[in-house]
Amino acid sequence: MKDGVTEPVTDEAFEDADEFVAGAAELAPITLQLEPESCGVRLDKVLATHLPQYSRGRLQQWIEEGHVRVDGKLATVLRATVYGDEKIVILPQISQAEQAYLPEPVDFDVVFEDDDLIIINKPVGLVVHPGAGNWSGTLLNGLLHRWPQLAGIPRAGIVHRLDKDTSGLMVVAKTLLAQTDLVRQLQERTVSREYVAMVWGQPVSNGRVEAAIGRHLRERTKMAVSTSTTARPAVTHYQKLATGKFEARPVALLLCKLETGRTHQIRVHMQSLGFPLIGDGVYGKQHLVPLFPRQALHAVRLGLLHPGSGEACRWEAPLPADMVDLMTRSGITLSTEECKDAGIWQIP
Repeated sequence: MKDGVTEPVTDEAFEDADEFVAGAAELAPITLQLEPESCGVRLDKVLATHLPQYSRGRLQQWIEEGHVRVDGKLATVLRATVYGDEKIVILPQISQAEQAYLPEPVDFDVVFEDDDLIIINKPVGLVVHPGAGNWSGTLLNGLLHRWPQLAGIPRAGIVHRLDKDTSGLMVVAKTLLAQTDLVRQLQERTVSREYVAMVWGQPVSNGRVEAAIGRHLRERTKMAVSTSTTARPAVTHYQKLATGKFEARPVALLLCKLETGRTHQIRVHMQSLGFPLIGDGVYGKQHLVPLFPRQALHAVRLGLLHPGSGEACRWEAPLPADMVDLMTRSGITLSTEECKDAGIWQIP
């Protein structure tokens, strides 16, 4: 899921996951003996010509950081020209992107595991995959540490994502066949995903939101309900479980079920109805965000067809303590049967 909502991971950040893992070991020095035709050419351009597998920017960074020697001396001037007879030694450095795919010990709960699947209850604060600002300490790093064999599977078996500040259930594939099957199930909408959310306001009834989602026109890091030709269809069902008051303001507890899995889908759809999630620093009521430290969203149920046996399987993850406390402070109580139906049976 991308930050709050499940969707198959096909973005460019993961396209070369296997290459990143393999590249981590490629640290041997590279030696170049220049020819006379290089005379008068800038050093960075000469390197780019001889080492097309690396970007010009990356080569320039190595020069600036002191990883390039010309005739035994550090290359200190980025735009220096060469004479065409130098011996150049380059010590390649692992990039942040390559480091991102290295094993690291990371704490997370495993709900279920067999030869094909791993079902994880992701804690709040754990980033699913590496990216700008989060190159280490991600779920992907933890998966590679706990199951080294996942290095041979694209994206270490990840097929969908959850936001950093969304808790709950995720499935990870342990084999390439299982990953392919799970991605197909997500695309065909046969994976069942249910979330418990706390929102500002009180919807008068249950409902279904069918509204395409695309990039926000002005704030490109945000998503929005959109009529753009690039927007993707999105459908969310929501059921009002209970209402209450938090900090003297009306709130509601919802059970949301996805038909699709777009970036930030539940958060965007509920905002579009006028009921933003409590604690949502991107789509919520900004002056109220400090009242709860993250978006009140938890992936409570996950259902799918087992890629090995074809059996229909379902898992549940009880609400984390912070959301239970939020309900209590909001005066929300549910019957035993209502708790069971919502997958939050531990609430008194």
